[in-house]
Amino acid sequence: MSAASQQNSQLLPAVSSFLSSPRQLLIDGEWVEAKDGQTFDTVNPATEEVLVQVAQASAVDADRAVVAARNAFESGSSWSRMSPRERSHLLWRIGDLVDERAEEFAQLESLDNGKSLASARGDVGVAAELFRYFAGWATKMEGTTIPMSVPGREFHAYTRREAIGVVAGIVPWNFPLTMAAFKIIPSITAGNTVVLKPAEQTPLTALYLGQLLLEAGVPAGVVNILPGFGDAGAALVDHHDVDKVAFTGSTEVGKKIAAGASKNLKKVSLELGGKAPNIIFNDADLEAAIAGAALAGYFNEGQCCVNGSRLYVQRDVFDQVIEGVAAAAKAIKVGDAFDPATTMGPLVSQEQHEKVMGYVRGAVADGANVVAGSPDPAADKGYFFSPTLITDVTEDMAVQTDEIFGPVITAIPFDTEDEVVAAANNTVYGLAAGVWSKDLGTAHRVGSKLRAGTVWLNTWHADDVTLPRGGFKQSGWGRELGSFGLDDYTELKTVIAELR
Repeated sequence: MSAASQQNSQLLPAVSSFLSSPRQLLIDGEWVEAKDGQTFDTVNPATEEVLVQVAQASAVDADRAVVAARNAFESGSSWSRMSPRERSHLLWRIGDLVDERAEEFAQLESLDNGKSLASARGDVGVAAELFRYFAGWATKMEGTTIPMSVPGREFHAYTRREAIGVVAGIVPWNFPLTMAAFKIIPSITAGNTVVLKPAEQTPLTALYLGQLLLEAGVPAGVVNILPGFGDAGAALVDHHDVDKVAFTGSTEVGKKIAAGASKNLKKVSLELGGKAPNIIFNDADLEAAIAGAALAGYFNEGQCCVNGSRLYVQRDVFDQVIEGVAAAAKAIKVGDAFDPATTMGPLVSQEQHEKVMGYVRGAVADGANVVAGSPDPAADKGYFFSPTLITDVTEDMAVQTDEIFGPVITAIPFDTEDEVVAAANNTVYGLAAGVWSKDLGTAHRVGSKLRAGTVWLNTWHADDVTLPRGGFKQSGWGRELGSFGLDDYTELKTVIAELR
């Protein structure tokens, strides 16, 4: 049985129905065609077959969506009159609906992105939990009273947290549903309205979420969803009536967004690229560190901005660690997402496959050694790529400096703490980092020296919706999730009243 036949035989009726007709844009509570009638294909990366045609939003559609979002935000609308408690109940209701449809979301995510069903189920669970977590914050957007000291006069001064307005959320293809949740949930928790542009490679779960939001009772225009390409995203960034852009994606695109947003000084939050160093000292629990290094580098097919793709190992245990990570890489089962034995699916697209392959081939040409994996395709059909481990790498090689976004780990030995800290920080990125050592003093000391927004000690990818995430340097502006993430979706107003 082919991969496509195997997948089709397992599809839930709701998923088959969703894929049975072209998908449209969500604007002002209605499913509509693109104004110019354009569509594009979304492709299954495991089979290279078209899943369904999707309406392709243009700048005209972006304007339609922004107008709808602005009208939904303005004073007097049903959304503006909704109390924080009502927003809280709405968010909780959506979380419950996501859980009820969890397998439907997981199948769509696996089909569209390629990740295994097990991974997709985990992502759906995170999305549901995010709705519930932020439901609690809707009633807790509090200000403060501040004493004023003006001789002979008396004032009452306080602050308020208020919604910004219309938020444009632009999200990547590596975690389509959870990234959509990252933008939509804090926006509506604070009382904003949203125009979401999902990645053109993976629009399906965002559109399925749109159906669910309408079912849950989200008023028309509060959340609008525009599948499309870069021109649609650029139109949102340039739009004079968008108050904030929230973007997750590459640093290159993030810089363009920052430049575009400067035209009317709209607020911007950016969660961008990474090239995380993963440091293993010779006193580490090597069994745990080896398993952790494999997880750090190969998680989500390597398509994760906080993956530990730069591995530094103290010299006297280097060979042992490399042998262990190579064995872990070779044990990973690369295959179709719907196969229960699969632990790594395909890369998201042919373009991404060729990019990763080019980096590995370039490293080999520069004299590096591929210990595990191969620069060649792992299958005749589908964008599969073997988990790869590369040694004999120098710090100036592209495979070491650039964010590859594939299952590729580079490994370099080190001798001293100062040496490895300098190497780890020698990057334009600063999203994540990790340290492995049984000496907690060493772990915390080195962790404090690493210039990264998240530092893991003796673990990797441990996470929770309560924790802020974001980066140093060219890895972004602002923080997402936790109480910190909500601040970026509000304006702080100071109110001063004279008491007579």
